[in-house]
Amino acid sequence: MSHVLASRKERPWWRDAVTYQIYIRSFADSNGDGIGDVEGIRSRLPYLKQLGVDAIWITPWYPSPQNDHGYDVSDYMDIEPQYGTLADAEKLIKATHEHGLKFIVDIVPNHTSDQHKWFQAALKAAPGSPERDRYMFCDGKGPNGDLPPNNWEAVFGGCAWERVIEADGKPGQWYLHLFAIEQPDLNWENPEVRSHLEDVLKFWLDRGVDGFRIDVAHGMVKYPGLPDIPEVNTTSEMLAPHERPFWDQEGVHDIYRSWRKILDSYPGERMAVAEAWVSPASRIARYVRADELQNSFNFEMLTTLWNAAEIRAKIDNSMQALVEVGAPPSWVFNNHDVVRSVDRLDLGLTNNGESTFTRQGDPAKFNIARGTLRAKSANLMTLALPGGTYLYQGEELGLPEVRDLPEDRLTDPRWKMSGYKDRGRDGCRVPLPWKSEPTGGFGFSTNELLELDQAWLPMSPWMGNFSAESQDGVAGSTLTIYRQALALRKLEEGLGDGPMTWIEAGKDVVAFSRPGNFACYINFGAAIEIPSGAKVLISSGALEGNLLPTDTAVWLRVNS
Repeated sequence: MSHVLASRKERPWWRDAVTYQIYIRSFADSNGDGIGDVEGIRSRLPYLKQLGVDAIWITPWYPSPQNDHGYDVSDYMDIEPQYGTLADAEKLIKATHEHGLKFIVDIVPNHTSDQHKWFQAALKAAPGSPERDRYMFCDGKGPNGDLPPNNWEAVFGGCAWERVIEADGKPGQWYLHLFAIEQPDLNWENPEVRSHLEDVLKFWLDRGVDGFRIDVAHGMVKYPGLPDIPEVNTTSEMLAPHERPFWDQEGVHDIYRSWRKILDSYPGERMAVAEAWVSPASRIARYVRADELQNSFNFEMLTTLWNAAEIRAKIDNSMQALVEVGAPPSWVFNNHDVVRSVDRLDLGLTNNGESTFTRQGDPAKFNIARGTLRAKSANLMTLALPGGTYLYQGEELGLPEVRDLPEDRLTDPRWKMSGYKDRGRDGCRVPLPWKSEPTGGFGFSTNELLELDQAWLPMSPWMGNFSAESQDGVAGSTLTIYRQALALRKLEEGLGDGPMTWIEAGKDVVAFSRPGNFACYINFGAAIEIPSGAKVLISSGALEGNLLPTDTAVWLRVNS
C-alpha cells in the first residue's frame, strides 16, 4: 500500500520525517516582552532534540502588521522586528542543523498584507495600472459600481471584496481578499508576482532552509472571469473542500512545477509541503506528482471522530490517494487552526473545512482524562503509520484547548469578521507552559516579573499542571510517552516509509502490522486481549494484564 524504499538512511528525509510545528509567538520569549521570538526557539533546541523530532516548521516570521499573526506578510525577505533580526534567523537555522534537525519555514503566496509596498503602490495607482495588476482589482457591479464584482464571501466572514477610495476621493474599484480585509489576494496571472515569489524561495534556500510549508497552496489561481458560486449558508462552506472557482484550479500545478525545479537545483533534498484542502481526497495526489511538491498535509485526521470504522476508512483513503504517484502520506492531528485533539476527540468535534469550527462543544461533558488518553493513542497510531507526521507545539504536553480567554483579549480576525460569533483559533495558540510555577508565564518568558495575563495571549492559572517541567521523567506522562515513541520509531527501521497490512481484530479495533514483526493496536471499544506471546514495546495507557483497555493504543513485537 505504500512506496517502499530500502532504508531510512537511503531515502529522502522528508518521506517519513516527524516535524514539529512552532507557532512562534507562543513558543518561547527570550527578551521578556511576552511574545515568542527567534532566540526563544534557539534556546529550546535541546528540548526539541530530546523530544526526538526530525524537523521544525516555523509559522510566518516575516515583517507583518500581525492582523493574522504573520499570515499577512509585508516583506517576504526579512524578519518581524518583534521576533528578532535576519541575523538571528540565520543563527537559528545554523543551530538547528547543528542539532541534527531540518528547518522548514512558512511561505504565504496567496495574499500579502495590505501594508506590503506593492499594495500601497496599488492604492495610489490608477485602475488598470501595472501596480494594480499585481492584485485582484475589479470594477464593481451596478450603475455606479456599488456592488461587489461577485458573490464570494471571505473565509473569515463577510464579503470577500473591499472597495477602495480612489485618488479623486471617490469610491472606486474593489479588491479580492479571500481571508481578512487586510490580506489582499495576489494575481498569479501576473509574471512579476510569479518571479518575485520564486526569488523569495531562493532567498531562504540560500540561507539554508530545508523546506517550505505553503499556506493555502490550493488557492493562488482563480477561475477565469471570477464567476459567482451557488449560494452557501455559512462562511465555513466557503473554505469547505468542494468545487469552487478560487480553490484547486489547474493553474496552481504550473506554479509548483516551476518551484520544484528551484528546489531540485539546491543540494540536500530541499522540499515543500502543501496546505491544500481539496475534495475528493484523491485530488491531493495532483500536488505531489513527481515534478511538483514532495509532500502534502493530510487533513483527514483533523476531521475525524473517535471511531474505528471512520479512522480505518480515512487511513485507506489517504494512502490509496497517493499510490499512483508514489508520494508518502502524512498525518496531522493538531495545528494552529483547530481545537486541540484532547478536546476534539473527547467531545466529538469535527472540523468543517479550515473555517468555522464548533470550537467549544459542551464543557460539562468534557472528560479530560479520557480526551488525554485518546490524544496519546492517536499519536501512537500516526507514528506507526507509513509516511511522515506533523506535530503541533504543546501536543506533546497533552495541552487541552484554552477555553477561558476573555473576549476582550481574542485576537483572531475571525472573531471580528464573524460578527463576534466565532471565537476563532486563539484557544490553541496560548503560550506554552515550560515550568510549573507561574513565574515568567510558567517559564514562557525570561522576564520573571511577567504576569500570566501579560503574555500576548493570557495564560490560564491551570496551565502549570501541563508544563514540560512537571512531566519530565514522569512515567506515563504525555511528554514521556511522546519521547519514548519517537525514540522507538527511530530504532524501528520498518516504521515510517514502507508497507503496512491491516489486521482483523474486531469492529472496534484499528490494528495493522509493519515490517519487523511490528504491530499497532488501537482499541475503541470494550477491552480486548492482545496477541498471545506478543512483547509490549509501548502503550498509551496502562494495560490490564493481557487486556488492552478502551481508548488505548499499544505497539507490539508479535511472533512471526
